[in-house]
Amino acid sequence: MSSPQGSSRRTFLTASGTGVAAATLGLTLPPAPASAAQLPVVADEFDALRLRWRDLTLGTGFDATAEPYATKLAALGTSARAALAAMAPANGSLWPDLPLTDPATGSANMSSSYGRLNTMAQAWAQPGTGSTGDAGLIAAVGKGLDHLCTQIYNENTKSFGNWWDWQIGSPRLVLDTAVIAYDTLTAGQIAHYTAAVDHFVPDSAVAVYSGTSTGANRTDLCRVLATRGVLGRNAAKIALARDALSPVFPYVTGGDGLYADGSFVQHTWIAYTGSYGEVQIDGLSRLFALLAGSTWAVTDPNRQIILDSVERSYAPFIHDGLMMDCVNGRAISRQTTDDQLMGRTIMAHIAMLALGASPAERDRWRGMIKGWTERNRTTPVLTDQRLSVANLALLRAAVDAAPSAAPAPTGPRLFPAMDRAVHRGARFAASLSMASSRIAYYENGNGENLRGWHTGSGMLAWWGEGFAGDQYSDGFWPTADPYRMPGTTVSRKPLADGEGGAWGAARPATTWVGGAGDGTYAAVGQHLKGLSSTLTARKSWFFAGDEIVCLGAGITAADGVPVETVADHRNLGAAGTNALTVDGRRLPATPGRHDSFRRAHWAHLAGHGGYVFPDGAAVQTLREERTGTWKAINTGGTADPVTRRYLSLWFDHGTDPTDASYAYVLLPGARQLETAVRAADRDKVRILANSPLVQAISSRRLGLLAANFWTAGATGGLGVNGPASVLVHTAHRTATLSLAAPERTGAPVELTWDRPVRSVATRDPRVEVLATGRSLRLRVAPGTSCETVRTEVVLG
Repeated sequence: MSSPQGSSRRTFLTASGTGVAAATLGLTLPPAPASAAQLPVVADEFDALRLRWRDLTLGTGFDATAEPYATKLAALGTSARAALAAMAPANGSLWPDLPLTDPATGSANMSSSYGRLNTMAQAWAQPGTGSTGDAGLIAAVGKGLDHLCTQIYNENTKSFGNWWDWQIGSPRLVLDTAVIAYDTLTAGQIAHYTAAVDHFVPDSAVAVYSGTSTGANRTDLCRVLATRGVLGRNAAKIALARDALSPVFPYVTGGDGLYADGSFVQHTWIAYTGSYGEVQIDGLSRLFALLAGSTWAVTDPNRQIILDSVERSYAPFIHDGLMMDCVNGRAISRQTTDDQLMGRTIMAHIAMLALGASPAERDRWRGMIKGWTERNRTTPVLTDQRLSVANLALLRAAVDAAPSAAPAPTGPRLFPAMDRAVHRGARFAASLSMASSRIAYYENGNGENLRGWHTGSGMLAWWGEGFAGDQYSDGFWPTADPYRMPGTTVSRKPLADGEGGAWGAARPATTWVGGAGDGTYAAVGQHLKGLSSTLTARKSWFFAGDEIVCLGAGITAADGVPVETVADHRNLGAAGTNALTVDGRRLPATPGRHDSFRRAHWAHLAGHGGYVFPDGAAVQTLREERTGTWKAINTGGTADPVTRRYLSLWFDHGTDPTDASYAYVLLPGARQLETAVRAADRDKVRILANSPLVQAISSRRLGLLAANFWTAGATGGLGVNGPASVLVHTAHRTATLSLAAPERTGAPVELTWDRPVRSVATRDPRVEVLATGRSLRLRVAPGTSCETVRTEVVLG
């Protein structure tokens, strides 16, 4: 996450441009800090935009003497003074520990050097830093900018290393720092900096929507162009930035961008609503606010797609203030960024985007933010010192202005374009990560996420009621067993760091991945092929209210190593002793204890939830202390050891299994008695089939029949003539049939339901009714997007 950024030399008067921004956006903002006694004169529209950009990045309406701002600002000052003390301009560096000429690290060190200058400028501009208005500090910023311009970032330099540093990372910091220090810089200095930006980010960088100029990257490039235009008083640059945003807005059907089903993909193969999605909503929310009401306002009607993405794309993956890791890509391996910080940062971007939304949207979004904030059980959102001052102020304002806190939603949401699904019960949230020929197992690159091998092999992450919510943010990624991601079926074949290739190269040659959902229930399946192994399996998940039924069949491998299905791999923290009870027997909480059960019927982990094994199952459990380092999974991390306690529960399919299977029911948040009662309740959900041909469940109590047909077949009165995922939800005298075709060939699917049907009440245009009466026959043209097609019938 980037640090907060400040403004011109009078910005310790922090709200200096607030009136301009508020008037343009029609906002009612909190009063400015008491120190803002004088406002700079706004000479023209360029000045107005420059002052607004400063305010958007710095934050307005907060009391610098109150918490959490006072502590945050004091820390900012401490960091700035440390940077100033260590600064030593020399040939090849501005700081000795950040050499600019190293081919391996030079470009990154350039961005880091600009980052330190930006911190120094912030401390000069912000109130309460202990260095507010310090002439020596801001003079050093100017000298540092000049030194870096001379040494490395100028119109005569050729780029090396990571392209991102030259076109996005460094120019953003150059321009934002120059905006802060504007009144202390000469016209000549600004001309040098903007010339360097023009050299590395020419107009041609956004001429074609392809390569590194798509999605979040395109948004960042437009942010650079717009800021450069404002700082350099160049109307054409601002207009170009505005116009070059337009290709970001429309839904895509392949590659990078937002999809109509709510998916967000970056790097062609990666589910990236977090991380890159965060960058996109950050840049767009800022640019919309910057340009609103100006000569260059964003008026493309497709901008509504971005506003719609708040509820279609981002909110489904935010759980009580965290952004689920299934859409955070390689960022899961970053020591300084976790699901909590990612979620809170995106919440702040939503709050900023709300400033230019309709009143109804604004109220809904603020209600969601307030609900997430109130339900959070980790570090309180509104006092999280990792957030910038601007983001803290945005979140506080949104919470205070919310009409009421929105309740947590329930039910499933499917995102077939990125092989992801989310389900929420009354007291839990869960996310499912899969992989196919369209979406990679995982992403590694730049030395990051070296062991994320199996995170796309059906990883089922979940957060239960009453649990703190830091299951995956409290040291999980450096300490977890990478071969035992929860929910996955894996070969224990040893894999190399970065196995399969970087940037999404590791993708299985499978197409049947996805499912059907009706908003209340869902059936999701994955044809699994192991990464760099011979493992194959058919895995299904049925989201049924407060439980998830998990089935696996056809599990076959010939790697000469054991194959396991991991029901769970729970992080119990540094000293967790949560009790594990199996069939009423409480097991000692002894690290290193391994238990094997020939025929277990249920298990319960105190403080987390329960597991039911229909008809009994052979189950393995292990308590262990695991120690790892961030550096082992991300070369940019530290080598300091991290230790956490784990409880693992898995099915051992043996070495080189043939057609093995498993079945369990996950009860997140359930108490022990509830788990035991559910295990004895054979009628709530019945498993109708669990084979490589079809996996299906039924529940008369829920009125649910659900099946994943891997090929043509029939079960439970349902039949199809080809691969499909089908749900039937019966209520009173009507039923809703939902069908999706995860293989996405576009071939029609004929569906038969052996149940008397009087008539078809409503149907999707893609549905042709072949027969009603004693049974129902439909022909469905499902298309190629795995979209769920629904038909409502009146029962006979």
